[in-house]
Amino acid sequence: MDKVQDTIDLLKMYNQEHIIKLLERLEGEKKQALIEQISKIDFHQLKELYDNTKRKIEIKENKIEPLPYLDKKKLSKEQKETFQKLGEAVLEKGEYAVVTMAGGQGTRLGHSGPKGTFKLDVYGKGKYLFEILAENLKQANQKYGKIIPWYIMTSKENNNATIQFMEKHNYFGYDKNSVRFFTQSELPIVDVDGKLLVGKDMRIKEASDGNGGTYSSLRASGCLAEMKERGIKWVFIGGVDNALLKMADTVLLGMAIDKKVQIASKSIVKANPHERVGVFAKMNGHPKVIEYSEMPDKMAEEVDEDGELKYGEAHIMCNLYTIEAIEKISKETLIYHTAFKKNAYIDKNGKEVIPQRENSYKFESFIFDAFELFDDIAILRGKREDDFAPVKNKEGVDSPKTAKELYEKFWNR
Repeated sequence: MDKVQDTIDLLKMYNQEHIIKLLERLEGEKKQALIEQISKIDFHQLKELYDNTKRKIEIKENKIEPLPYLDKKKLSKEQKETFQKLGEAVLEKGEYAVVTMAGGQGTRLGHSGPKGTFKLDVYGKGKYLFEILAENLKQANQKYGKIIPWYIMTSKENNNATIQFMEKHNYFGYDKNSVRFFTQSELPIVDVDGKLLVGKDMRIKEASDGNGGTYSSLRASGCLAEMKERGIKWVFIGGVDNALLKMADTVLLGMAIDKKVQIASKSIVKANPHERVGVFAKMNGHPKVIEYSEMPDKMAEEVDEDGELKYGEAHIMCNLYTIEAIEKISKETLIYHTAFKKNAYIDKNGKEVIPQRENSYKFESFIFDAFELFDDIAILRGKREDDFAPVKNKEGVDSPKTAKELYEKFWNR
């Protein structure tokens, strides 16, 4: 069977003839690598995703209502103790694992390298984001007498750099045998005509398929199977860029167990009706996070009888799942959202083109799109000053400066 001819036929079928021209110019290993990459692309899925960019989004009539939550600071002493006991039992039995999503680069922060290797200027000498997370986990290990398995999701782009960094810093004192790296899945990038873009390395340009890809990547990498072998019952998934992330909150865990739900999440109150965060709601009877860009102003500003925002519970990427929930989600295809981005590419003459404006579509799924697969979710409202110090922008809101202030204030308290 002629692999080259098969590849050419496939590219013709999906109107990607410009790649055939490129293949004809390549030789040896480079040609083989490109053929191998093409053979792994799901062209049918890619065509559907591209066709969706041309469709007008129809807003269906949806029944949206607020989601009930429990406020951590308003729990009774009995409630808190009950939750804590239930949560602690899971950690003491070693049935708890943590996943950190660390596939991003620190570009927006002006940092060259994986985001987790960014150093936050705290207490004069500074701490790396990975170091802050490692300290958080080590505290829990000490308290509950078990080492929590730590799974770190990288991207193809930053995997090697992340592993080298952790090796160099001796995993910040974390047990190396309890740390496992796995990479996020990717999807090709297409231009406005649905044509695949080619990069300088003569390979088709791909980008990570969003944090919603975490579930399927856990399965594909064998990490999910490993968790099951270890007897893990609960899995926490959080991002690398929240300096106040509590990865082993026994109150959140105990509440989920008490409420007999498969997923739980921590929220904080929106700073104002138009803060750019997704909020929890119930849509057509299922839990959902509605993105700020999809929330009508009128709805965002609605208040309840206590004068609180009706849709004020912000999703802060602090999510907890039973192992069965992750297994269930990992077999589903989540919906993909389209992002219009600027991407350099190689034209048909082999010249690099650096676009002046957005020229291509990237497809990504969001972690919270999986919530809709369940009938219920337990929400625990935390506090911004205790739970949320994101490092996203170079300056202004959610910047290293604001995260440093929140982090130092918390630990000084």
